[in-house]
Amino acid sequence: MHKIADISVEADILACNKKIGEDNLNRLHAKGITSVDFMGAIGSGKTLLITKLAVLMKEKGFRPAVIAGDLVGQDDYNRFTAAGIPALNLNTGKECHLDAHMVDHALDDLDLDSIDFLFIENVGNLVCPADFPLGTDRRVVVISVTEGDDMVRKQPMIFSSSDITVLNKMDIAPYMDSDISLLEKDYATVTGGKKLIKTCAKTNEGLEELLKLL
Repeated sequence: MHKIADISVEADILACNKKIGEDNLNRLHAKGITSVDFMGAIGSGKTLLITKLAVLMKEKGFRPAVIAGDLVGQDDYNRFTAAGIPALNLNTGKECHLDAHMVDHALDDLDLDSIDFLFIENVGNLVCPADFPLGTDRRVVVISVTEGDDMVRKQPMIFSSSDITVLNKMDIAPYMDSDISLLEKDYATVTGGKKLIKTCAKTNEGLEELLKLL
C-alpha cells in the first residue's frame, strides 16, 4: 500500500507540473515569446553560454531576458545584468531543480511586453530537471568536456527528453582525458541519431549554429 501511495502522489505531482507548464507556454506564446530551458551540471558553462547567446541576439535585434535559477544567491543574475541582459533571480532554497509552478510566479515579475526570447537557466543538475518541464519551446542540456565521456550513458533520461545537447569548453578538449567520439556515439544511440552541438562559450565557437537551432 505504501508503494502504491507513493507512486500515486508522484504521478499527481508530475501531471500537475505538466499542466502548469502547458499554461506557461501558452502564456509566453500569447506574448510572442520564444523560450528555452537551459539545463546542465554545475560548472558546465550554462551562464556564460546564455550570456554570449543573449548578447548575440541583442546585436541581431532580438530582445532576450533570463530567469536565473539557483539554490541560493544571485551570482548568475549579477553576471547577466552586468552584460546588459534583463534578468530575474529565482532561488529554489533546497530544491534541486526549477518547476513549472516556480516559473509561473516568476513570469508575473517579468515585463513580458518588453522581451521576445526567454532563457531559463535551471539549477545545476543532470537528474531532477528531466522530470519537470517548465513550459518552454526547447529544452537544452549543456555538458562540458571536463565531465568525462560517460555522461550520456550515466544520465540518459535528461538527454533523451531534451531537444538539443551542447558539448561546451571545446577549447580545452585536447587537454582532457575524454573520448569525444564516444560521447557523440552514446548521444546518437540515446536520442535516435541526433548530433551534439560543440561550443566554446569563451571563444564563441559554435554559438551561431546553436543560435539558429534556438
